[in-house]
Amino acid sequence: MFENVRWENVWEATSETLFMTAFSVAATFVLGIILGLLLFLTSRGGIWENKPVNVIISAFVNIFRSIPFILLIILLIPFTKAILDTFLGAKAALPALIIGAAPFYARMVEIALREIDKGVIEAARSMGAKTSTIIWKVLIPESSPALISGITVTAIALVGYTAMAGVVGAGGLGNLAFLEGFQRNNNAVTMIATILILVIVFIIQFIGDFITSKLDKR
Repeated sequence: MFENVRWENVWEATSETLFMTAFSVAATFVLGIILGLLLFLTSRGGIWENKPVNVIISAFVNIFRSIPFILLIILLIPFTKAILDTFLGAKAALPALIIGAAPFYARMVEIALREIDKGVIEAARSMGAKTSTIIWKVLIPESSPALISGITVTAIALVGYTAMAGVVGAGGLGNLAFLEGFQRNNNAVTMIATILILVIVFIIQFIGDFITSKLDKR
């Protein structure tokens, strides 16, 4: 059944998927937390309450998390080509992956921060704690289980995004399944690519659940 499978291509595609997922998850985690914190801090009653800034950030988040990923890739081709001089390959998929996922995760961060007991935040403010101290000593630690749970969901979504990106030449398992599986009517390649994507998703979910359980003090 697997005699027509070129395993060197399978391992190369797997490494490309892992590269795209790992890099985009790391960037999404950082950018998502920054955007989520800004949404929370500039909202009504927030430490940095600022309606115009909040509206602008909220609009950016809503717009980019609402655009279907396959369309986002196409829309970002000129931008990707400008900064990377190409729109093909695993690296060229990163701008679309990050821009598509960071706003999605930012909303999860905002929700996680809103679930923190306001009494804890007010207690820190009444003791004269600086905003930076409140962020690093209160907001991030108190919301850490939800933040990890959120990035786990986002990482799994990003694996799916990499598969879609493969259809437009980004490489990875999606590209392998499309070019060598679908177009050449090689069902074995499609099945292997699907299984490997599922394995990656299960591993991400296991790691995310494990870290979340360790951080959750309830």
